[in-house]
Amino acid sequence: MPAFPAAPDVAVAATATGSPPVPLAGSDGRYSGAGIPVTPTPAAAGLDIAVACPAGEISWVGLRWNDPKPEGTTYFGDAWERSYGDLQWRGDQPERILPWYFVSAAPGASAGWGVRVRPGAFCSWRADAAGTTLWLDLHSGGSPVRLGARRLGTATVVRVEGDDPWTTLETLVEAMCEDPLPSRDPVLGCNNWYYAYGENFGPDQILRDADTIVELAGDRIGGDSFTGDSFTGDRAPYCVVDAGWSDGGHAPGGPWDSGTAGLFDDMPALARDIAGRGARPGIWFRPAALTSVRDESLLRAGPRPSRELPLDLSRSEVLAQVATDVHRLVGWGFTLLKHDFSTLDHFGQFGPGMTSRLTDAGWSPADNTRTNAEILLEFYRTIRAAAGGAVVLGCNTVGHLAAGLVDVQRIGDDTSGREWERTRRMGINALAFRLPQHRRFFTVDADCVPCTPQTPWERNREFGDLIARTGSALFFSIDPGARTAGTDADIRRIIGTLADTAGVPAIRPADWQATTTPRRWTATDGTDVSYAWDEPVPAG
Repeated sequence: MPAFPAAPDVAVAATATGSPPVPLAGSDGRYSGAGIPVTPTPAAAGLDIAVACPAGEISWVGLRWNDPKPEGTTYFGDAWERSYGDLQWRGDQPERILPWYFVSAAPGASAGWGVRVRPGAFCSWRADAAGTTLWLDLHSGGSPVRLGARRLGTATVVRVEGDDPWTTLETLVEAMCEDPLPSRDPVLGCNNWYYAYGENFGPDQILRDADTIVELAGDRIGGDSFTGDSFTGDRAPYCVVDAGWSDGGHAPGGPWDSGTAGLFDDMPALARDIAGRGARPGIWFRPAALTSVRDESLLRAGPRPSRELPLDLSRSEVLAQVATDVHRLVGWGFTLLKHDFSTLDHFGQFGPGMTSRLTDAGWSPADNTRTNAEILLEFYRTIRAAAGGAVVLGCNTVGHLAAGLVDVQRIGDDTSGREWERTRRMGINALAFRLPQHRRFFTVDADCVPCTPQTPWERNREFGDLIARTGSALFFSIDPGARTAGTDADIRRIIGTLADTAGVPAIRPADWQATTTPRRWTATDGTDVSYAWDEPVPAG
């Protein structure tokens, strides 16, 4: 149940990056010092935190609540963007960064702290036996933000209490988002990435995949008809064209105005052909980076860890181009847009590198009056608005900022069509610990179920069964060389299980407090379901 937090007991702020925090004195419900007023205000949804810094720059605010916890308390926290096999319960570790929200559990009691989705700052928690601390990261790029005369609403803090940690987590997640955009029906589809990996495929292979998923879905998830330019329903499976359709090779940047010459010459025709097979056309793109430069003034300053050239997402010209690209892809006939790599392209690193400092210090975007959270929020809103009625799938996006702006969200790092261990580590971990976000933030996507000669189908089959029972997004990556009568029968059964859920979870992890990849699960009817994830000889 909600237990709205009181005003914090201690407040600090830091101006320059790396400078020691300055204590803020509390008076009449406001904290101030060094020209920085911080104002917590009770509201219906929680405790609103506003920050100003009219005369200079600011990088951090820290708020501390005296919140004693029983001996033996354990803690679970979320991740900055996708998870990377790292979600887990741990004991007391005061330096541990807990992005966005966390749950603590002691015998017979649990509590959760979090911030409402789409905050104005990157928010993380530290928890210890004596208290709970919220850190508000107000950087713009790798430098302090210059708010000027603005009073920034940084976050709305929520707190819940309960008995069972799983139920507490579900309650907490629901309290953080009132306007999710989950897909209305079960999300089913195919994606060629985990057998093609962006190479050696063309329209013929894509259309073969469309035929395969439509055949295997049968009438369980499907039944739409295509009448020349539109569907008569919205339950057909998706066929997603992943990276490799445009110039630049493996996971390239833009421009996104054409496909590879001589192979993907007519993208509208490809979308029509997919639809003519009875599938809904989907497409991957990387909107926040270029492979070739047209205007260097649009590029972001700061770290560039890949050969792609990152765009400055604070610039209106960049967002206008992103909107144009999205309109183009939708105009070609693609009804699902998977946008990828924008966290890497903005910060210069993936989630595991985003510790207490999200990016390299010292660089600023063109508009340094807005925080990183504000810049990414406008980017996500631009894509959402330009996509219209198309389904938006975020990958390498910050779920806590994208909630309410994407229909489907990739919640973990890539699974694998080459190595089962990676699927075990990434896919199962993400699904087990982020399942409470399903339908409360968006439709969660634990990534594709590979069916390839290099990976054990008996394990991938179980992974597919688990995804189906959760009602979350179910994408298959089916190598024609691995397809047999047996795999076809298994996939049909898995799709039928997904259809039976109607997109609503019918299972929850039972041993999630003891392992990173739960093996024991409890169905809504009270029966137990067990999985054997480990290979006979674990990977080295």
